[in-house]
Amino acid sequence: MKIKTTLLTCLACLCFSTLAWSQDDDAIKNTVNAYLDGITKGDTASLGKAFHPTAILRTFNAGTGKIQDFPVRNFIRNTPAGGAKATTKLISYSYAGISATATVELEFQDFKYIDLLSLLKVNDEWKIVCRVFSRVDHDVQVKGSAGIAGKTPASATKKAVKPKKDDGW
Repeated sequence: MKIKTTLLTCLACLCFSTLAWSQDDDAIKNTVNAYLDGITKGDTASLGKAFHPTAILRTFNAGTGKIQDFPVRNFIRNTPAGGAKATTKLISYSYAGISATATVELEFQDFKYIDLLSLLKVNDEWKIVCRVFSRVDHDVQVKGSAGIAGKTPASATKKAVKPKKDDGW
């Protein structure tokens, strides 16, 4: 009897864990898709649902040599009615705890945007809090090492500095 109870308990825990994992996966994808649909359909309500109200959009302005920030409210307000003529793709996403990242591609006729999205789980909802984007040519592909875990070698001459408090450092 103890074995059956233990097995049932383990099975219930596994099912609950899988359900929680699945819910976060679905919620992150839904948030990213709300963003992509908002752009291609001109749906400002979907964009408002995808972004946290304090989100920032950020890129590098080669003309000025400076990082350029755009408040999300300006981005949403300037979304073309009827949407942008682009094809979209969720390239990848990952998450742990309350933070997530997603990489998306918005392909237009003459160029494409690669967006690196940062998301946070706020009041049990995933919200985009930052969009870092690059305008690139069609042949540019996302590069990286997604899923590769490993240690970065410590410098032989530098000591590791510990933060004085948990400030996100």
